[in-house]
Amino acid sequence: MASPLPVRDGVGATRLHLPMDGPWPTIGAYMAERFFHLDPERLLSRFDRGEIVARDGTALTRETPLGAHEFVWYYREPPVEREIPFEVEVLHQDRDLVVADKPHFLPTTPGGKYVQNSALVRLRNQLGIPELTPIHRLDRATAGLLMFSVRPETRGAYQLLFERRTVEKVYEAVSALPDEWDPASPALGGHPFPIVYRNHIEKLRANVCVRVDAGREPNSETLIELIGADDRVVHTLLRPHSGRMHQLRVHLAALGAGILNDGFYPELLPEAPDDFDRPLQLLARELRFTDPLSDAPREFVTQRTLQNAPVA
Repeated sequence: MASPLPVRDGVGATRLHLPMDGPWPTIGAYMAERFFHLDPERLLSRFDRGEIVARDGTALTRETPLGAHEFVWYYREPPVEREIPFEVEVLHQDRDLVVADKPHFLPTTPGGKYVQNSALVRLRNQLGIPELTPIHRLDRATAGLLMFSVRPETRGAYQLLFERRTVEKVYEAVSALPDEWDPASPALGGHPFPIVYRNHIEKLRANVCVRVDAGREPNSETLIELIGADDRVVHTLLRPHSGRMHQLRVHLAALGAGILNDGFYPELLPEAPDDFDRPLQLLARELRFTDPLSDAPREFVTQRTLQNAPVA
């Protein structure tokens, strides 16, 4: 459903689905109750300023009755954001794709306390492309390659690549050296390299961490190869064959090699402000696929490195 409001400062308008009947005499009364954490008069004053509109772009008023419209659109009031002091870099741009190198700490899309400080909004503003849309996502803590669609007409073709898992994704990670590490016979959790690790990962509602269910059939798989090690850390190459939430972090933690600076696995640590000197040592390193429009092979490689990786 197309928005009647244009993208503003890189951010699209929010759509709200309204009940068509109920105990609220007006749309404003419903919204004031739904968003009870906001000052009611401040919310209703947005109707007075014409900031809440119907599907045809008509501004609603405080008196617009409930049931007059099923959907309304409005711009969220921007949060006060902490600046993320790292830049997202464009590695490739053509008429259909933008490939960017995302830094640690920057979310892929706006949400919660990060709006302008998201890769999507920064790139929309930087490139002047309001239709720019991410084709896949990276965790805020993970750095590396992100692909964006430029044109709605070709977006679906690239999204299908990820849905059908025909994109080869390669990551690298740095973990603290396990106590039992033997440089003469390198292994993790008793498994010699290369390691194919599988388990069942389940995302639970309202939980920031996923749950591993050892009693169920595996639904996640990662090939783990050794890049190198020193007396501090082990550096691994990760090839996920599935795309479960936090899969790489969970798999390395299960093998006794939790990724450096991971506040979620193997143990959930108390929430704390970002420490920009201690990024998660996980990097989306490579993307390879056959272009669905031209049938040409495409390959992209990050220009970023992990700060705790062993010196070659």
